[in-house]
Amino acid sequence: MIRFTVLVADPDPRSALAAAAARAARALADQAGVDAEPHTVDLAELGPALLAADAGRDVTDAVARVREADVVLVATPQTHGSYTGLLKVFLDRLPELGMGRGVAVPMAAVPDLRNGRNIEEDLRVLLSDLGAWVLEPALLLADAELADPAEVIGAWAEVAAPALGQAVAVSA
Repeated sequence: MIRFTVLVADPDPRSALAAAAARAARALADQAGVDAEPHTVDLAELGPALLAADAGRDVTDAVARVREADVVLVATPQTHGSYTGLLKVFLDRLPELGMGRGVAVPMAAVPDLRNGRNIEEDLRVLLSDLGAWVLEPALLLADAELADPAEVIGAWAEVAAPALGQAVAVSA
């Protein structure tokens, strides 16, 4: 079974973005024919422990889950034109090439899709710098689509699934 992790970097715990990310992961796995039960790591639930020198077991377990995953869907809201500081603080805990064994799937919620290319590029660079093979296309959702993202997620999953299937087959 493929290890599939959903990493949510929304400052609000159990956010609409977290629900959309979990839905996107399931849709992508189903469309790609990948046997995976996505597990969600909600960084908002880790809170201040992410900044502690001794982060504790929850943070250590979350880092291990991301490092060991075959596929990681990384979801963040756009903040000041890029990804959240919450995501950066968490990913700084990974060693160099800490995502080098897997596939990363970028996902972002943006206020306006016309300005979404910056965050997509920023995520792509960040994840590839950590050694991940970054899936194309990324999933961008307008903030207004978070309440009912099914149609957009379904269309995206159809397009992205062949690339995921190929990447998983190559890395196996």
